[in-house]
Amino acid sequence: MKYLVLLEGNTEKAFIELLMDKGMFKIDADDMLDLRPHQKRQIDPALHALIRQLPPEEKVKIIKIGDKLSDKLKIPKDIKDKIDSEEKYCTKPEFEMLIIISEGLYNEYQKVKSKKKPKVFAKESIKYNGKRYTNSQEWIKGYFIDEYKIKYALDEYKRISQHKKQERYLTDLIRKSLTRQGYKNGC
Repeated sequence: MKYLVLLEGNTEKAFIELLMDKGMFKIDADDMLDLRPHQKRQIDPALHALIRQLPPEEKVKIIKIGDKLSDKLKIPKDIKDKIDSEEKYCTKPEFEMLIIISEGLYNEYQKVKSKKKPKVFAKESIKYNGKRYTNSQEWIKGYFIDEYKIKYALDEYKRISQHKKQERYLTDLIRKSLTRQGYKNGC
């Protein structure tokens, strides 16, 4: 079985790459199609070609990661039989909810959520190493350098958010080697 990991945007890409670098991501690069996640929402011609090149018996499980997962995945007819399944891992309403939660600002954000998107709130309210939040890969990777901060944010997000039945949580893609001890309030 190969995994095709499709990422919605820049922040998801930085975060998943960080998890992979730390050995926290449940799926190893060797098990991924093309040895890496892809910042794409659909199967493009290059991915289509990679899937077609797999041995006949090899199947592909598609993992979609993002905050908007309502778009239907278009699978070309000639590779439909190669697709084992599709799983969606969600960070609604936006990835920045993980940072808001990690900073202990979830309740403050709830007061303004009808007026501000999480990204705007994060840019206005959160600093790390003296720099305001940006959705740059550098900022994301620097902020989530600590494994316990990552685990805390993902677990707390799952505890307080509500997803549709078919939407899963990023914490379910983390290797379970970390314990709860040591990450109270994001530390």
